[in-house]
Amino acid sequence: MNFKDYIELHRDEVYRKICEYIPIKEPEGHYRIVRDYSDRQGSYRRPGLLMLSGQLFGAREDELVLPAAAMQLSEDWILVHDDIEDHSELRRGKPALHKLYGQELAINAGDAAHMVMWKMLKDNIRKMGMRRGSAFFDNFYRMLEYTVEGQYIEDNFIYNVRSLAAADEKLYFRIIQGKTCYYTVYGPMQLGAIAAGMGKSELGMLKEIGMPAGMAFQIVDDILDMRADEKVFGKQRYGDLREGKLTLIMLDAYKSADAEEKKEMQRIYGKRREEKSEEEIMYLAGIAEKYGSIEKARKKAEWYGAAAKQAIEKYSDQLPKNEFLDVMLTAIEELYVRKK
Repeated sequence: MNFKDYIELHRDEVYRKICEYIPIKEPEGHYRIVRDYSDRQGSYRRPGLLMLSGQLFGAREDELVLPAAAMQLSEDWILVHDDIEDHSELRRGKPALHKLYGQELAINAGDAAHMVMWKMLKDNIRKMGMRRGSAFFDNFYRMLEYTVEGQYIEDNFIYNVRSLAAADEKLYFRIIQGKTCYYTVYGPMQLGAIAAGMGKSELGMLKEIGMPAGMAFQIVDDILDMRADEKVFGKQRYGDLREGKLTLIMLDAYKSADAEEKKEMQRIYGKRREEKSEEEIMYLAGIAEKYGSIEKARKKAEWYGAAAKQAIEKYSDQLPKNEFLDVMLTAIEELYVRKK
């Protein structure tokens, strides 16, 4: 079994748990908006990694469904707010929630889903017991805290700094360490291990595996934003350029550009999303193509992916030997060799 098959095996039970906590009731219109992103579903990578890690270390499947649902719901409400902050047009192949219902109702729906997530985590303490449940809760909180710090740093760059000359790889990696490495990869892995009763040693191993895997995941995400079919990816192409996000691709393109090109790139990055023309977006994309910045990013993603695999090999004697380890290996590879 590979990771995608593993996700599909557990998708319905995780989704049903979310629906159990967010039933459609009065006022019906409100709860349909609250459930909208959850009903669309996503890749389910995060709850998949949580359940996979938990089973790897010996947790029962039924112990992992509720925490996995909380993990997925956290993504759903964060994306509602993230899409407003980024002025995104699409989410999971459909118009973003605020485009359908307006910012006010979308924010309210995101807040409601956020509340439900904490209710899930409270119930999970009772289910796991105080020691394990509290450790799970505390780690979940730290993961989200670091994530919103990363969001602040990114938004500050997009809306206040707006200058490639003022950025570097250190800033880029600080952003993605919170938003991707911790939240998307090693955080869910650690949470699964905590659910199985593991401690600091195992959590340290999972961080060493998950950090480079998360780096690879985000760099590939940046690449897909430049090249993927919108119907496959579910988001608007060149969304990062429109939003003025910092990516390795644009950092390399700016570094490689001549003086006139740098000046023009700076001018475009100084604009807000709604002020940029389609020609300006294509100019930025053209500079990245001219200097091979996308392929350079791909090679870096492959390097980080290989580092993650090396970390698994490093700890091969300490990781449990069962069928879930083989699935975990496919999961790490899927993070940087993917099409959506």
